[in-house]
Amino acid sequence: MIKASALRQLSFLLLTGVMLSGCQSTYYKAMEQVGFHKRDIMVDRIEDTQQSQQEAQEQFQSALDQFRSVVAFDGGDLESVYNRLNDEYESSYSAAEKVRERINGVRDVSEALFDEWDDELNLYSSASLRAESSRKLKDTRRRYDQMMASMVKSEKRMQPVLDALHDQVLYLKHNLNARAIAALKGEFSGIKSDIDKLLQEMQTSIRESQAFINTLKKQ
Repeated sequence: MIKASALRQLSFLLLTGVMLSGCQSTYYKAMEQVGFHKRDIMVDRIEDTQQSQQEAQEQFQSALDQFRSVVAFDGGDLESVYNRLNDEYESSYSAAEKVRERINGVRDVSEALFDEWDDELNLYSSASLRAESSRKLKDTRRRYDQMMASMVKSEKRMQPVLDALHDQVLYLKHNLNARAIAALKGEFSGIKSDIDKLLQEMQTSIRESQAFINTLKKQ
């Protein structure tokens, strides 16, 4: 079995070279030449996406905790409060971007894998084996589409939360006073609700992707 750490290390080295040529297909061919196929890369990228989603969950929860401390502010340095909240927003934005990049990576290798699988159905001389492979392709694609839909749904929910957090940070930046804190209190419950839903959908996405990985390993 291919170790994930070895795949990631080799993938990084090859991808660095491929970036210079600007061709993903070249990267996949190079990986196959050393024994790492698109299916292996797909699983590795899904696992990377899961990790990014888990990190994003923790970051959005941290941002919510910081926002809670802002609305509970009861004296002190308001500028420090603003700086901490701004840092949480920036970290949340970076975490969201990482999730988006990882999902795009999964989509890219998956489409390449399905296209190759479909093309190679014509290479069978056995009608029964071709039919069985075609059935597995359709089933795998169906499960993949279900997983991807869950990933995209949770990914799209991040932007409204980021927009709301950015609004609070921007408002506080230009209104470092107790009245501003009072105004933000009215926004807390809505942001908390949105973040709670985001965390739930991310967890659902992680479960969906793990179920897909388990299916692939059984084939």
